[in-house]
Amino acid sequence: MVGVRSYDGSRRRYQYIDKFLNKPGPSTDPDFVPGAPTIANLEESKVLVIGAGGLGCEILKNLAMSGFKDIHVIDMDTIDVSNLNRQFLFRKDNVGMYKAEVAAASVTKRCKDVKITPFNGKIQDKDEDFYMQFKIIICGLDSIEARRWINATLVGMVDMDNPESLKPLVDGGTEGFKGQARVILPTLTSCIECQLDMHAPRAAVPLCTLATIPRQPEHCIEWAKIIAWEEHRKDTVLDTDDPEHITWLYDKALNRAKEFNIPGVTYQMTQGVVKNIIPAIASTNAIIAAACCNEAFKLATSCNPNLSNYMMYTGDDSIYTYTFEHEQKPDCPVCGNLAKTIVVNPKQTLQEFIDSLGERPEAQLKKPTLRTESTSLYFQSPPSLEEQTRPNLPKKLGELISDGEEIGVSDPAFTIDFKFKLVFQS
Repeated sequence: MVGVRSYDGSRRRYQYIDKFLNKPGPSTDPDFVPGAPTIANLEESKVLVIGAGGLGCEILKNLAMSGFKDIHVIDMDTIDVSNLNRQFLFRKDNVGMYKAEVAAASVTKRCKDVKITPFNGKIQDKDEDFYMQFKIIICGLDSIEARRWINATLVGMVDMDNPESLKPLVDGGTEGFKGQARVILPTLTSCIECQLDMHAPRAAVPLCTLATIPRQPEHCIEWAKIIAWEEHRKDTVLDTDDPEHITWLYDKALNRAKEFNIPGVTYQMTQGVVKNIIPAIASTNAIIAAACCNEAFKLATSCNPNLSNYMMYTGDDSIYTYTFEHEQKPDCPVCGNLAKTIVVNPKQTLQEFIDSLGERPEAQLKKPTLRTESTSLYFQSPPSLEEQTRPNLPKKLGELISDGEEIGVSDPAFTIDFKFKLVFQS
């Protein structure tokens, strides 16, 4: 066949992969060009992997073994001894080192023809020019907030006059024996914000339980975070990425647990509760990472249609998968152009409404600033504006806005403003 790559030493590793690339299949895109051009395109595709943890290790390994040659990885975390049971690219001697650097070195040691460039830090520290250089972005994150941020950033980058500005996002996530993989084409398909209500926030524990009768180790950790921190360190903003802050919370939670004879408080659990980290199981990570890399391979080569657009997996009792197309929402605050309707009680206070935004599955906003077209309802910062708008907090919504009025909401964790249409209960 014309253009088929011969199997010298450089391609022997990929001889089974190349069977998909050297000839068209029944579902191949009509524009698919088999052979050397597609293989070269795969090798030249610059891919960014976000996260080098449980999913990230599997994804990096799979990409390198699938023919990708230019891979970048970003992660802000360092290796903890608790990672070693499932994050197989790390060893005991690597504890304390940056995950991105060690993962990159571990993979390239075995796949010497692959280049992996590590970045240590937060994804929020990179600008649009950084993300514009990649052909595909793959998320292996354990944080919904981080997913929402990169989703909004990629949607905001799209320029209709520049097709290269559209960066496909392949997102994988796991929770115990459950997981999902999804393909997002920013502005064209359902985005992560459209699907936010599928990832409801963790149910809140009543403060009275935390303060008086904790029954679970998680209650002790929540007590340390909400009550103890406010009592002892209220002048310091809690940074969930600061090891000293996490250690302080862990020590307080551990003492609290001993007081009530509650076993099970660990440093790892403290991190998970405080940062709302989703627990991971190695086998689930492997399955979801394989699905994500399969989609990246199809996007880079056009050898088969990509997933449209959501695959869910569960392995609780048996192995079960289900694929469906999640529809784009016209009132999505990121990729839509309509305000999202929220039904509220006009007798509810502004403070109660602000608190509810953190609990509503479709919002999940922790520090919202609210305003209407004509007035400022409440500002979280700067302090002068917070003090000026604070008297609105005990006022009822019916006193501040009219039925059906739109409000703008911003949150420091996100790069976009949200629009909500507040409709009063009849």
